[in-house]
Amino acid sequence: MSTTELVNPATEESLRTVELTDVAGVDDAVARAKVAQKVWAAKAPAERAAALRAFAAAVDAHVGELAALEVANSGHPIGAAEWEAGHVRDVLQFYSATPERLSGKQIPVAGGLDVTFNEPMGVIGVITPWNFPMPIAVWGFAPALAAGNAVVLKPAEWTPLTSMRLGEIALDAGLPQDLFQVLPGRGSVVGERFISHPDVRKIVFTGSTEVGTKVMAGAANQVKRVTLELGGKSANIVFADCDLEKAAATAPYGVFDNAGQDCCARSRILVQRSVFDKFMELLEPAVKGLVVGDPAARDTEMGPLVSRKHFESVAAYVPDDTNVAFRGSAPSGPGFWFPPTVLTPQRTDRTVTEEIFGPVVAVLPFDDEADAIALANDTEYGLSGSIWTDNLSRAVRVSRAVEAGNLSVNSHSSVRYNTPFGGFKQSGLGRELGPDAPLHFTETKNVFFAVEES
Repeated sequence: MSTTELVNPATEESLRTVELTDVAGVDDAVARAKVAQKVWAAKAPAERAAALRAFAAAVDAHVGELAALEVANSGHPIGAAEWEAGHVRDVLQFYSATPERLSGKQIPVAGGLDVTFNEPMGVIGVITPWNFPMPIAVWGFAPALAAGNAVVLKPAEWTPLTSMRLGEIALDAGLPQDLFQVLPGRGSVVGERFISHPDVRKIVFTGSTEVGTKVMAGAANQVKRVTLELGGKSANIVFADCDLEKAAATAPYGVFDNAGQDCCARSRILVQRSVFDKFMELLEPAVKGLVVGDPAARDTEMGPLVSRKHFESVAAYVPDDTNVAFRGSAPSGPGFWFPPTVLTPQRTDRTVTEEIFGPVVAVLPFDDEADAIALANDTEYGLSGSIWTDNLSRAVRVSRAVEAGNLSVNSHSSVRYNTPFGGFKQSGLGRELGPDAPLHFTETKNVFFAVEES
């Protein structure tokens, strides 16, 4: 069996070796999951709900352990990692209400009784990225389990440890054997087999748009259902009539969270021309004040990039001759450290059009509302974004006009587990989270009962 060596991104020290699942291992896991799913779906709704609540409670008891694993494996600051582990608990708790509330409909028809059932699909394949290993995993497995399915989860090769631990915690909490299995491995092996295996009925994939298109194409061979959450190049639109001090002070957190390794990162800041210079004056101390350092330290706000390979990818966007407006700080020495970097490029520059997925932001001026909307929409992506204005009518107009799935006004919030999340255009397909997410892991069955006249 092949293995991979994990590296702490803050120190470049070896962390541990992980065995990788091969095709035979996937086939065995899916076969066992298929059996476990039938048993799980046949349980009383209250029993399934109780099992998910027990899983949530077990996660809560291990928040500190899970957070420490994420600090070491992913370089997430400890405060963020604790929130992420707590988020797993909260999402499980939220969807534990599903089994007892997954109601069908009774539809009035002539000649009989017509009802619908929300039938579980069977085995769900969840493929997660390396940037937010815990939250994105639970967005897939919690509603899928709640709807009566089994789940096989492939974590990213670089950051599998918290997902592997969650699989162990699920068993310890009493979730049935084989119902939720974590299969570390390569995308070209485990991910590909999820797509080609006839008993994996749906793929939930989060990652790059490039890979997402291949997932979608592969799934088409079996008309396999997919949910895709892909890339982003989101805009933070700052109008002259907003609280400019607050917009500038919060802008770094809208793009440099998780070192910019966030599909929702507001990596384009669009500023009305009349206040552009003033905004840049306010933004510089906010960027330079961002605390970049040891992820285990409580005051750290930004950690390292995830790997040497990814560091080189980000650095390629900022060669020595780049027009850098200003930079924040970053530690020297070992670790994949990249300072928060602010650029003022032309609209056609690749730093404006391509997803960098690092702590690099492009700031661009715009003239008026129409220009802001056109510039915000001038991208193949449409995932997230922010709008800063004190004019309510403008906030409504612009939020309706911007082509993105998740917008926030006078804030940078993107994801809440009780509201839907997903993108327009090449940012994805389908929606995760929110009250309707479990329905996306079911097939609607319609049954008509003929009733004879008395």
